Amino acid sequence: MKQLLQNMKNGTTEVKDIPIPRPAQGMALVQTAYSLVSAGTEKMLVEFAEKNIFEKAASRPDLVKQVLDKAKREGALTTLESAFHRLDQPLYPGYSSSGTIIALGDGMTGFQVGDRVACGGGKYAVHAEYCTIPKNLLVKIPAEVHFEEAAFATLGSVAIHGFRLAAPQLNDTVLVIGLGLLGLMTIQVALAAGCHVLGLDISQDRVKLAKELGANACLRTEIESLSNPFTKSRGFDHVLICAGSKDNDSIELAGQLCRDRGNVIAIGAVGLDIPRKLYYEKEINFRVSRSYGPGRYDTEYEEKGHDYPLGFVRWTEGRNMESFIDLIASGKMNVKKLITHRIPIEDGQKAYELITGKTGERFLGVLLEYQNNTEAYQQNKPIQLSHRNHPLAITIGVLGAGNYATATFLPALKKCTKPFCLLSIASGSGSSARHAADKFGFEKVDTSGNAILDDPAVNTVALLTRHHLHGSQVLRAIQNGKNVYCEKPLALTIEELECIYQAIQIHSEPILTVGYNRRFSPMGKKLYEFFSDCPEPVAMHYTINAGYIQPNHWTQDPAIGGRRIIGECCHFIDMLQFISRSHPTSVYSIALPDNGRYNQDNVSLQIKFDNGSIGTISYLANGDKSYPKERFEVFGGGKIAVLNDFRTLETWDKGNHHQIKSILRQDKGHSASLQMFINAILEGSKWPIPMEDLFYTSLASFAAVKSIQENDVISIPNLSSFNGHEE
Repeated sequence: MKQLLQNMKNGTTEVKDIPIPRPAQGMALVQTAYSLVSAGTEKMLVEFAEKNIFEKAASRPDLVKQVLDKAKREGALTTLESAFHRLDQPLYPGYSSSGTIIALGDGMTGFQVGDRVACGGGKYAVHAEYCTIPKNLLVKIPAEVHFEEAAFATLGSVAIHGFRLAAPQLNDTVLVIGLGLLGLMTIQVALAAGCHVLGLDISQDRVKLAKELGANACLRTEIESLSNPFTKSRGFDHVLICAGSKDNDSIELAGQLCRDRGNVIAIGAVGLDIPRKLYYEKEINFRVSRSYGPGRYDTEYEEKGHDYPLGFVRWTEGRNMESFIDLIASGKMNVKKLITHRIPIEDGQKAYELITGKTGERFLGVLLEYQNNTEAYQQNKPIQLSHRNHPLAITIGVLGAGNYATATFLPALKKCTKPFCLLSIASGSGSSARHAADKFGFEKVDTSGNAILDDPAVNTVALLTRHHLHGSQVLRAIQNGKNVYCEKPLALTIEELECIYQAIQIHSEPILTVGYNRRFSPMGKKLYEFFSDCPEPVAMHYTINAGYIQPNHWTQDPAIGGRRIIGECCHFIDMLQFISRSHPTSVYSIALPDNGRYNQDNVSLQIKFDNGSIGTISYLANGDKSYPKERFEVFGGGKIAVLNDFRTLETWDKGNHHQIKSILRQDKGHSASLQMFINAILEGSKWPIPMEDLFYTSLASFAAVKSIQENDVISIPNLSSFNGHEE
C-alpha cells in the first residue's frame, strides 16, 4: 500500500510502499477513501522539519537542555548518536479519514466488515491506503454522508469539543476568531446550537465564505464598530479562538471583546501570555481546549477500547465525532464548501507544498484521495526490496522496528564483523519496518511476525516486540529450530518460562540469548575480572536512577509490559548473577507507597545467592534525571569496585586505587553481546549467557514481584522443577 511519510531531519515528504497492516485485537482494518490534511498541525511539523539543526535547536531550547544533560551523563558521542537517530525517525502524519472496514481483529465488536466509517486519531487515521483503527475512534457513516465529508470528522470533533467547553446556552453570542478550516466549522457548530455567531478574520475571502455558510462575519479592522451592536454593548458571551499564531494579539482581542465573566476558549495554537489586568477585571473564564475531547491521550480509551460511562462523560472524542457526522447528515454542517483540493495519494507531497505556501496557491480543505484497490489487500504479500543469493550461514529476521530496534539493536548489529544477511523485518504498522529496512538494508518488509517465525529461509530471529509477545514468540522460534535473540524479558509468566525450558530440552540445537548486554560491556568485563580471584562471597549494591514513567505507558501495564521489575529490573539481576558467579536462591522486596503516581517503581530487592553472596538492587523512579542512571558497588575479598554509569570504573585493592574513564562514549555492551551471539551460532559454541542464568534471572524477577505482594521472603524454585521434580 502507499503511505505518506515525513522526514524530520530535512523536511522531505514522500510516498512509500508499505506492507498492509493486520488488525490487532480490538481494532479494525479500514481501506481509506479520503484523508484530510491539517493545514495547522501538519504545516507546523513540516516547517519545523525543514529547519536546519541550529534553527531546530533555537526553536526548542527545552530539548537542547535535555541533550546537554544527557551528554554529561552518557558522553558526547553517545548523545549525538541518539539525537541524530531521533531526527532520522519519520513521522506518519494524518489523523482524520474515512473508508470501509475490510477486516476485524479479535474481540472487535460493534462493527462489521463492509461498514462505512469515519476514522480518527494520530498514529491511527494516517495518510495511508489502509489503516488499523481502534473501536472508540470509529464512527459509522450514514448513507447520506459522502466519504469526503466524513473525512473531516476528527477535525470537526476538535471544533465541537472547544465549543462544548464554553457551555453555551440558546441565543448566546459567540465570536469566532480565525476563519480557517477549524474556524469555519466552529461557526457552523455554534449556529446549529442556536447561538448568534460572528466570525472574524484578516482574509476577505474567508469572511465571505463564512457569510455564505450563514454566519455574520467581518474583517479584523471592522470588529470594533460591529461588536457593540451585535452584543448590545454587553460583550460576547463566548470567544472561541481558532486562529493559529504565536503572537498574543488573539488573546488580547478576546479579552477586550468578551463580556464580564464570559468565556474565552483557545482551540487553535496561539500565544498564551494572558494580560492579567484585562482578564482579572472581567473575571474571564479562560480554558485551553485539548484536542478532540475526553479520551484523547488515554490508552485505556483509545487503544484498549474502554469507553467512559455515558452518565458521567456525555461527550467523549468518539461521541464528538459521531455528533459531527450527525450535523452533516442533518444539513447543519456544510464541509463541501470548504474543500478546495483533492489530491491522489500518489502525489501526496504536493499537498505539503500547498499548505506550506510553496505553490502560492490559495487553499482551505485539502483531501488526499485513494483508489478502491481491493486486490492489494487480497494478495497482502511482504514487500520485496531486493533479492540476493545467501551463501551466508546466518539469515536474520527481526520482529519489531521501534525505537530500541532502530536506535540501539540494529546499529549494534551492523558493527558486528561476522557475515550474516538481514533478510526480513516486520512491525505491526509496517511503516516503521519499511524505514528500518531502507536504512539498514533488509531484503523484505512485512507486518506479520509469524510469517518470519515460520519462514524456513530465516534461521535466526531477533525479538524486539512488546514484552507480552516474547514468551510465545521465543517458544515458536525454538520449536521451528531458529536461533533467538530476545530483547528482555524472556517471558512475563512462569508458565511461559516453563514451556520455553521444556522446548529447549527437545530442540537443543538453536542458540537462545536475552539482551542482558551489561555483562558484555568493557567495564562490566573488567569488573568481573577484578573479582576473579576473590576467595569469598561478595556483597553488591546496584542503584538505578530509573526515571519516572507515566502510569499509562504500555510498560506499566502488567499484561503487556510486565511493569518495571519484570520488564527492566531483570537487567540488574543478571548483572548481580554475573559478578557473583552464582544463582539467586531467594528474594525479599519492599516498595515505597505508590500514592497514585507510581506502579511499584521505587523498590529495594534483597537477593541471596547460592554461594553466599548477597545483592541489593535499589530501583528508583523518584529521583532527578540529571543524576547518572546506574551505580554498582561490589565489596569482597579485601577489594572494592565502583562502576558509575559505564563511564568510570574505580577499584581499590591492597591500598592501590585505579580508575578507568570513558570520556566521550558510554558502552553498555550491546555490540559485544550481539557479536558473541553470532560467534556462538557460527562456531557451535556455548550460549553467550548460560541457559541457567537466563531462566534464574526471570525467576528472580517473578519472585521479587511476589515478595512485594506477600511481604515475605520468596524462595526461587530450582530449574529442575520444570521437569516435574525437585532436586
